[in-house]
Amino acid sequence: MSHHYQNYIDGHFIDAGSSGQIEIYNPATQGFIGTVSDSTSDAVDAAVSAARVAQRSWAKLPAIERAGHLRAISAKIRQHVDRLAEIITREQGKTLELARVEVSFTADYIDYMAEWGRRIEGEVITSDRVGETIFMLRKPLGVVAGILPWNFPFFLIARKMAPALITGNTIVIKPSEESPINAYEFAKLVDETDLPKGVFNLVNGRGASVGATLTGHADINMVSFTGSVDVGMRIMGSAAKNMTRVNLELGGKAPVIVLEDADLNLAAKAIWDSRITNTGQLCNCAERIYVASSVADELTAKIATHMKSTRFGDPLSQSDLHMGPLINKQALHRVDAMVQRALAEGAELVTGGRIAGRDDGFHYEPTVLMNCSHKMEIMHKEVFGPVIPIQKIDSLEEAIQLANDSQYGLTSSIFTRNLNHAMQACHALEFGETYVNREHFEAMQGFHAGRRKSGIGGADGKHGLYEHLETQVVYMNHGQL
Repeated sequence: MSHHYQNYIDGHFIDAGSSGQIEIYNPATQGFIGTVSDSTSDAVDAAVSAARVAQRSWAKLPAIERAGHLRAISAKIRQHVDRLAEIITREQGKTLELARVEVSFTADYIDYMAEWGRRIEGEVITSDRVGETIFMLRKPLGVVAGILPWNFPFFLIARKMAPALITGNTIVIKPSEESPINAYEFAKLVDETDLPKGVFNLVNGRGASVGATLTGHADINMVSFTGSVDVGMRIMGSAAKNMTRVNLELGGKAPVIVLEDADLNLAAKAIWDSRITNTGQLCNCAERIYVASSVADELTAKIATHMKSTRFGDPLSQSDLHMGPLINKQALHRVDAMVQRALAEGAELVTGGRIAGRDDGFHYEPTVLMNCSHKMEIMHKEVFGPVIPIQKIDSLEEAIQLANDSQYGLTSSIFTRNLNHAMQACHALEFGETYVNREHFEAMQGFHAGRRKSGIGGADGKHGLYEHLETQVVYMNHGQL
């Protein structure tokens, strides 16, 4: 049964004007689910205005009281894990197991950020003057715009919202037009708590309309965006006219280095786990493999065995699946076109390499390409699908050089039993994260940040929290007191 999903502005669910309707489909079946409005600029203005008014009193609350409001939201989420997971799977396509992990992790993340209520710190700085003390205060920015992708749509609400709210900011969330229903359900849970009106707002719409209005809005103090490089660049341009702060996570092309002394079973399993999670639609997962020539054939065979055994389909009608569909028809044909170009450029197909022969959904066969070369597009451009390109290397130095030769700089990894090699790679790899002998997946207490075109700023942990604060230095002359 289809449904129209409303905005949530100033504590109310409303249809606040529309430039048209956006239809939502299940990517596993192509079945119609419902609609949201492509909201007008007036709706955006109303949400930002509500957030601006609410922020004044919200910032005055002790942080530990703000933490209590966050914990109330996380408690609501934990009461509805299975229902929320099914909603996420229906509109986004990930497996139910992964959707349950996403929902539970979202609640954990909100609680983790709530714990910072008693840990936000300023500084006392030594003065050069007699009778003077210098204080550095940390204060909220004001109103944050959180613009979300579709790949982890529920968790990304919390990643934008929780650090913003605990530090005294308010927020306006724009979910992806591909996956807005889970955000509506999140807002319903928020509405069941006593969070003050206007602190959390939700406005649906397209990036070109609602997103553009938010990023260029004079009353937005920071734009926090997760998505593509092209859109991130446009956001920077739009935000620049108001000198609005931006926090951007813009994708990756994560290299994996596998040396001849590596545990190949561990490496193959970790690469497979990283690559098929969410059907390869993660910016931090293994995107290109550089393996020592002496063990390349053995590693490729092990990876291929895992990929051939990958079970995929409709997660709501089939149990025990490893992955679901790609998000839409455009993504399906983009991934296939990249694979076909790689084969035309000389890559060798080990397994997969085509759109799955199914009548339903946007399914692509798990694919392994060997004997790739660094000049190929598939070793440079983000695939965002279940495809593993493999290139042979003759030394760690060569692998590091190839890994760093990228417009991206988000995540990387190395598999080796040699501590010296591991430390050499950690120091030489020019990426925000490096994983040693494990799959690519960050921790909430770390700092998820990229270099180059992977973005500006970061998320998670203390450093992600402090992205939502600005400083004020106070020079206190008390010599005459």
